[in-house]
Amino acid sequence: MNMPRLNCAAPLQRLTLCAWLLGMGSAQAQDIPKMPPGMIGSVSDQLMKEMKPLAKPLHVKICIFDILGKSGPVYSIAQDVAIEARKWNLFVELIPFTNESVAAESFRTGQCEAVGLTTLRARMFNNFIGSFDAVGALPSYEHVKVALQLMMGSEKTYPLSISGKYQVVGMAPLGAAYVMVNDRSINSIEKAAGKKVAVMDWDRSQAKMIQQLGAQPVPSDITNFAQKFNNGVVDIVAAPALAFAPLELYRGLGTKGGIYKMPLINVTGSAVINRTRLEKEVPDLDERLMKMRKFGLTYVDQAIATIRNIEKQVPSKYWMDVAPVDQEKYNIMMQQARLQLTKDGVYDPKMMTLLKRVRCHLNPKAAECSTKDEE
Repeated sequence: MNMPRLNCAAPLQRLTLCAWLLGMGSAQAQDIPKMPPGMIGSVSDQLMKEMKPLAKPLHVKICIFDILGKSGPVYSIAQDVAIEARKWNLFVELIPFTNESVAAESFRTGQCEAVGLTTLRARMFNNFIGSFDAVGALPSYEHVKVALQLMMGSEKTYPLSISGKYQVVGMAPLGAAYVMVNDRSINSIEKAAGKKVAVMDWDRSQAKMIQQLGAQPVPSDITNFAQKFNNGVVDIVAAPALAFAPLELYRGLGTKGGIYKMPLINVTGSAVINRTRLEKEVPDLDERLMKMRKFGLTYVDQAIATIRNIEKQVPSKYWMDVAPVDQEKYNIMMQQARLQLTKDGVYDPKMMTLLKRVRCHLNPKAAECSTKDEE
């Protein structure tokens, strides 16, 4: 069965999407189209108009997660970015990792000054922003766009991006994670009971929610969850559409499976830095970071458009509608999960308040907007 491939060949806003996806595991470097020459350079030239080079050279190390290590496409892209960084008198040493958890731990122990992660994983460095991808909190891409504008474009939220010595300096949408089942008869919460569900082994929120459904969480990670679904080890996974073809999730769906048109979470990626040395050597660090954050927001619309196009490539036969009555049931279930996880300290209450305000701004007639929950 020939499935469409994800086109990572520019525009630039696709880089974060491709970096996250290709790091997941099954796509091979030779399958990925090359970026047009000069694409990264043309974008960095635009930023040069807003920001002058550093007064003196700064040497930093950045942890790069790529399942193929130095031979992988993510590392290759990072090399191009590192070359462009020299325009700002910033000299980067890239440290490749084939495992996201190892990359995160290496960053935590000071082997590098920056790292790129899924926002779920970034929770270990900043619980406020790490709660951005809370279950059911952002039900559409319009919600994601507004929330990112509040997070990355507002100077009021800037201090919240800093947690001790760590700071989330950038975020990017990666797509809604949809529930995929290997049997369409699993069409209700009740019928999920007893089924095996792949959950990230480092994320307590996922396992807790699955257990509440009466289903069986199966510890997994980004590099093997698709394999478990495709081999029948688990019955249910949640993943963005951009993972569908490269990770061959259609194999797990088989002839009886389906994908529910209901975002479980909206996945984002985050770039995290350790401010310890940087704020000493870059006096105007915060001013520079604020400009970079605002500049990054100019690509959100294009990133979301790219995600929508990828979702359209998934064959229509797999998509399953959720009945309005069931949708409301799921919304309540996810809200209850957020409330419990916030109470347990997994989610940050300030972020839950911010995300509720986004939902009520876009849908003021929603039932939750007349309550004090998540405020």
